[in-house]
Amino acid sequence: MNAAALRMPLRIREVAQKRGLLTLLALALCFSGAAEIARGLYIPAKAAVAQVLLERAFDRSRIDHAPRKPWPWADMTPLARLVVPGLGTSSVVLDSGSGQALAFGPTLLPGGARLGQSGTAVIAAHRDTHFRFLRDLKKGDLLFLQTREGVERSYRVTGMEVVRWNGYAVADAPVGERLDLVTCFPFDTIRRGPWRYVVHAEAVTQ
Repeated sequence: MNAAALRMPLRIREVAQKRGLLTLLALALCFSGAAEIARGLYIPAKAAVAQVLLERAFDRSRIDHAPRKPWPWADMTPLARLVVPGLGTSSVVLDSGSGQALAFGPTLLPGGARLGQSGTAVIAAHRDTHFRFLRDLKKGDLLFLQTREGVERSYRVTGMEVVRWNGYAVADAPVGERLDLVTCFPFDTIRRGPWRYVVHAEAVTQ
């Protein structure tokens, strides 16, 4: 038996080891990809299920105008319903501006006006779930808002802008009612960034 023949089993083992490492790496990538896909599906599903429960709680609150929790351990309650007839969208707005509340629906942010009062009310939501439709809004589109207290308002979109998160300021509107809808930007990415997409709307006077 020559030297080349003696070295052959060693080479086979080396090749097998390399193939084994490549297989493990491929499996790891597959599992990682599957995890990302599952996460991507879980977030929209969670948002959709939450909206069903929020709708029910909001309908109950409309009867006596009292806050109703969508589930026993919730730390927020439905405050209003935001409807965009032209796009066929409807979302329940929450009374908490926390990051956790944003996972379930749009929220009224503190620091702005109350819904139905003079000033600028600010509602924020995630770009990949409840405020995905913002990219399709156009100047002149109508928005409808109904609160649990019975206030009903119509707003007309007056414009849009992209601003840095620390460059956005609530417009001073001592006379009249305004509504700003805010989400992250751009829409086609999942990475967090400094940019925000803002839709401005003004109440339609009768």
